[in-house]
Amino acid sequence: MKRILIFTLFFIGFQNVSSQEKKTAFQPLDVFSLEWASDPQISPDASQIIYRRNGFDIMKDNSRGNLWIINTDGSFHRKLTSREVSESQAKWSPNGDRIAFVSSTDEGAELYMYWVKTGQIAKLSQLEMSPGNLSWSPDGKQIAFTMFISKKAPVIIKMPKKPKGAVWAKPARITDRLKHEADGRGYMQPGFTHIFIIPAEGGTPRQITSDNYNHGGSLSFSTTGREIYFSANRVEDWEYDFRNSEVYKVHTETKVITALTSQKGPDYAPKASPNGKLIAFLGFKDKVQAHQNTILYIMNSDGTNRKVISGDFDNSISNISWDSEGKGLYCTYDEKGNSKVAHISKNGKLTKLADNLGGTTIGRPYASGSYSVANNGTLVYTKSRPEYPAELAVIQHKKASILITNLNQDVLNHRELGKTETVWYKSSYDGRDIQGWIVKPPFYDALKKYPLLVENHGGPILNYGDRFSAEIQLYAADGYVVFYPNPRGSTSYGEEFANLLYNNYPGQDYNDVMDGVDYLVKKGVVDNEKLYVTGGSAGGIMTAWMIGKNNRFKAAVVVKPVMNWISKTLVADNYFGYANSRYIGQPWENFETYWKFSPISLVGNIETPTMVMVGMNDLRTPPSEAKQLYHALKLRKIKTVLVEIPGASHGIARKPSNLISKVAHTLAWLRKYHN
Repeated sequence: MKRILIFTLFFIGFQNVSSQEKKTAFQPLDVFSLEWASDPQISPDASQIIYRRNGFDIMKDNSRGNLWIINTDGSFHRKLTSREVSESQAKWSPNGDRIAFVSSTDEGAELYMYWVKTGQIAKLSQLEMSPGNLSWSPDGKQIAFTMFISKKAPVIIKMPKKPKGAVWAKPARITDRLKHEADGRGYMQPGFTHIFIIPAEGGTPRQITSDNYNHGGSLSFSTTGREIYFSANRVEDWEYDFRNSEVYKVHTETKVITALTSQKGPDYAPKASPNGKLIAFLGFKDKVQAHQNTILYIMNSDGTNRKVISGDFDNSISNISWDSEGKGLYCTYDEKGNSKVAHISKNGKLTKLADNLGGTTIGRPYASGSYSVANNGTLVYTKSRPEYPAELAVIQHKKASILITNLNQDVLNHRELGKTETVWYKSSYDGRDIQGWIVKPPFYDALKKYPLLVENHGGPILNYGDRFSAEIQLYAADGYVVFYPNPRGSTSYGEEFANLLYNNYPGQDYNDVMDGVDYLVKKGVVDNEKLYVTGGSAGGIMTAWMIGKNNRFKAAVVVKPVMNWISKTLVADNYFGYANSRYIGQPWENFETYWKFSPISLVGNIETPTMVMVGMNDLRTPPSEAKQLYHALKLRKIKTVLVEIPGASHGIARKPSNLISKVAHTLAWLRKYHN
């Protein structure tokens, strides 16, 4: 009894101490402690959810993820396996008795099976490359997947034999492909992605597509299991007709491939209806412009009677899946910087089911997230607010969503985060309504005027929103009001708004950002004498453009920018994709326009102290772009430094230590120019 009394007094005392705990602001090392949910998959009977639980490894400086399973009511939350390896792509069998998934080690990735009743696990495959896009056959007997198959280089030489023990240079790389490298991957080995089938009990995979085309993307079996619907670009000039793709079906026995669409533009993500009579898919007729809404279509399973379903909806549809009765489809979309889960009927009636989808892009507040729906309509999705990354949320019986995980309570419950607020203001250029967000510093004092840090988003055909962002929280914790706007060119405000930058970028998006700055100054939220600006990628372009247009900012940090559209367009990994969709013609055909919209053309006006930052392995906005700005500023004797991140690609923050380093360098530079 005495021991119980002592424990009780200790517990009460501990509770009192805890309730009086003084929270601290978000700290750089907290980044390594963050966790987030992704790819939730609910069982057909709605009883359990499997998902990928992600986090960072502080010792290996990378992200990691394992599969976890939880009851739909939030109980019995546990790791799926005892293996400490990377696991992903979990898919329930049609009757819910098994879960297929991919497990990766240093030796490669393989298909595995988990039996729900027994908890037994078995490896199904022995593959040369990593499998993707797993899909079960309706009878649960087969699993389809995609896999890359390598090919020989176009020219093979025979080198003379080197002496024993000699160390010679690495072999030359040689390519004749239009696309031969990719940011974050580097040089792409020659070869093509094909579709395979493997028995669900394990065995030898059988390749069912052929020829030198890529067959990537999601797969969907017909109800008989004898055909698989997929998307590919199998036209003769596919390399140069790169925006095109069609929906096809392949017979699993005869391997005969039949084209079901022929529209000029991307048709992809086919999904067979429950009765097999209809195929839903996404796409649009390509008008070759900066942005076009992705549209939902439905057609008969033989490709006839094609209909536009979402034509009256002025935002892009994504992530489609049929409801169990075949009356319509679930989907996601972005609206005014917030991602939604919805249901759309076959006659085009769209019903929103959930807000706040997202939270899987930890660094900055971009759109993301995924969902899954059980046969009875129970919905699970990754939910995020500015206060937390992606958690699992469940909606049942049309009631309010309920969070069933709290992966970051051990960290964020002890932190005072900056409060996020939405702001709307008018464009001085044409009176359009422009949306943005401000994040106030922790322990904000309304009687003070704070310095303003503008954080411009990338893309530019993307959107920021009211989602968690480690980078922005770290900026706010350093005492800034952080302003992140969605100027014209951003998605989630309709096709016309996003396409306003066609042949006009940077354009009046500059005015939209500066109007937001003026709005915040006028409201008395920030100090007009303490303005700072940063941004990465397209945000780096905008930051460089802003300091080339005015000298109002005390300091700037330009991250991974495009400074010269002529050099960028012919050097970047996606060099072939810019002409006509960004500016008319190729650079040598329209030199004046490409130069006019290049921030380097304004470098003679810049007086703002500027840090320039870039990943040394960036293939999307190569280091040569950043160096053009740095070298020009050095020649003009403007205060500047160049920060090069070793080993980093365009996604500098892919490694958590680089995320911290990026923010720390930014804050250190801005601090030098505080009054």
